[in-house]
Amino acid sequence: MAQQPSTEWSTGLCDCCQDISSCCYGFWCCPCLACTVSGSFGENRCLPLCDICSPAVFSAFGIPLFVPPALLSLRVGIRHRYNIKGSLCNDIATSCVCVWCSWCQAHRELKYRKKNAKIINVQPVKGTYQNPPPAGFVS
Repeated sequence: MAQQPSTEWSTGLCDCCQDISSCCYGFWCCPCLACTVSGSFGENRCLPLCDICSPAVFSAFGIPLFVPPALLSLRVGIRHRYNIKGSLCNDIATSCVCVWCSWCQAHRELKYRKKNAKIINVQPVKGTYQNPPPAGFVS
């Protein structure tokens, strides 16, 4: 399988004007947004509670003493799944310093990828067998 070319995030970290609903949702109830992002990515919706129930909660208030584990792991997972340019160091810094903006960016990215998903419909060519004929079959 060919490797897809690396892309950028669909929106920047502070591009709230690109999708006001994500940022408003995150502003009024960031734990709800975090749980939505986790579920949309296919992880347990309660995963962000690891951030809320750990010393990493200080980073949400601008005191980056600990890296929020759920946010960091989801950010890295999104970056790898969609082959987005970046580094682990950048993800750590973003997760510690811009917690709410990072959740909003992840939410916008997942909405963008879901909206722009390519669906490939493959149908068999007429006259071909769905299953190979049994051994010894002569036509």
